Amino acid sequence: MEKRFLATLQFSSTNNYEENLSTLISLIKETPDRSIVLAPEVCLTNFDYMNFEAASAFSKQAIESLLRLSKNRIIILTIIEKRENGKFFNVAKVLHKEKVVHEQCKNELFILGEETKYFTAGKEKEISIFEVDGVKLGILVCFELRFKKYWQDLEGADIILVSARWGKNRTENFRVLTQALAVMNQCYVLGSDASNDDCSSMSGIISPFGKALRNGNALCLIRSYDKQEIRKMRRYLNVGI
Repeated sequence: MEKRFLATLQFSSTNNYEENLSTLISLIKETPDRSIVLAPEVCLTNFDYMNFEAASAFSKQAIESLLRLSKNRIIILTIIEKRENGKFFNVAKVLHKEKVVHEQCKNELFILGEETKYFTAGKEKEISIFEVDGVKLGILVCFELRFKKYWQDLEGADIILVSARWGKNRTENFRVLTQALAVMNQCYVLGSDASNDDCSSMSGIISPFGKALRNGNALCLIRSYDKQEIRKMRRYLNVGI
């Protein structure tokens, strides 16, 4: 079977949407075919609360550009999106084979970041396992990582993807939680955080055994994916997953 790769991106978002998109595209192009690529939360626009209409319109156009890069990749990111009801959501999108194959709205909004003031929450049931190209995936958007009920909902996933803009003051929390999630659920965990000054810059790839490779100063971290690592953990340390 052809080899698959995992990639976590870590870069700063600016107020220049086009610049952010250009950075994202160039980093995705660094990843090999058959990569699962995770980008930081709302990396195209940041939480540009005063310009939600513009952020939503740009993000919609940007997805069209990114779809072309998903022909031989699985790309995951979140964007600000205005829905038909006129409300704004933080929406995780999964792109593959030039289509949006999955989406879910962030359900647990971060009060300290005033997200509840500007966003409408999604639905808890959206946080569930889905399959893309034979891989069982689950997504947690930033603050959702702290809720143990979602860890249980995602038991059985091969990979859990955590797209975040995680506060620098809580860096150790992100490191510990992503590593613990990989060990507890015996799966790969990809964490992608921005590298803005107020963010943790603690992106990384954690194996089912809990071994963590962190981006450090790397804008793009790539490692191979081995389904056997998941099978071994679940077979020899059987906890019912």
